[in-house]
Amino acid sequence: MERPGFWSILIIAVLVLVLFGHAKIPEMAKNIANGINVFKKELKKDDDDKDADAAPTAKAKKPAAKQAAKLPAKKVAKKKK
Repeated sequence: MERPGFWSILIIAVLVLVLFGHAKIPEMAKNIANGINVFKKELKKDDDDKDADAAPTAKAKKPAAKQAAKLPAKKVAKKKK
């Protein structure tokens, strides 16, 4: 099977333009790009979650008093309730 030639691609482009209209094509391309970006972000987030689960943290957990001392006063008051 041979590759599509120039005229075949041109006919397909004209048909797409006629079917969807000149205003819809940029909108569809924008939606596809947004979908791809969301997909990439979710893949990266999933990889980060797997890395965090697979490698235990080497840092020892800080005692609650030290953590509370570093928090702003508003958040400390909320935690005491």
